[in-house]
Amino acid sequence: MMPRTCTVCAHPERAILDAALVRGEPLRDIAGRYAVSKSAVARHKAEHLPASLVKATAAAEVADADRLLRDAGALRAKAVSLLLAAERAGDLRTALAGVREARGCVELLARLLGELRDAPTVNIAITPAWVEIRAVVVAALAPYPEARAAVAARLTGVEAGHDDAA
Repeated sequence: MMPRTCTVCAHPERAILDAALVRGEPLRDIAGRYAVSKSAVARHKAEHLPASLVKATAAAEVADADRLLRDAGALRAKAVSLLLAAERAGDLRTALAGVREARGCVELLARLLGELRDAPTVNIAITPAWVEIRAVVVAALAPYPEARAAVAARLTGVEAGHDDAA
């Protein structure tokens, strides 16, 4: 029996199809757009998508991130340079503007590096509803001392920001 020919490899728009796979587009969307089956696209991705193409795309993304970091660092250096020049000239208003710009650049760099997050943190351990739910759960487990102790320990771990038993 002859091995089956990959319909995606034989497709006239294979290069464009491969690029869509590398970008992470949904298989169903790709299959519909290029009139091939979803399973054929999945098989092609698993068995025939050139690993070098995937690696090249990942390398390009890293290079873009590096460029962005370099640009943000250069902006910070320029802001600090202008700040120092304004200070030397005794132009305090411009120096203060330079401080604000330098701070903005440092914030940007911190966000890009993942060291600064703007997402709010919600601590459910101090809400009245959580305190009530916790009390109800622990009370319901009173007839089962081992389970009660285990649940109480896990809840305490969650409230402390970690759950070692998971």
